[in-house]
Amino acid sequence: MLRGSELTRAMLEHGYQEIWCAVDDSSDEEAMRDQNDNDFTAQIVSYHNNKFYCTAGTAWLCAVPIKITAMTLSDVRL
Repeated sequence: MLRGSELTRAMLEHGYQEIWCAVDDSSDEEAMRDQNDNDFTAQIVSYHNNKFYCTAGTAWLCAVPIKITAMTLSDVRL
């Protein structure tokens, strides 16, 4: 089963564009762990030379696709 950075590469190969990802230069695990304390997310648009590139042109070694959705009233239980 594809997951993490491997899934992002496969998505790009199949024509997906601007994939929201948790990013890091160490590992997929660190990319997801960083979400707890900081917002290390980027829209990934390409992969070449063993690096992922985001819309800002920054290169990343790891890019884990994530879902970003707006919260609803039921999410916050007011």
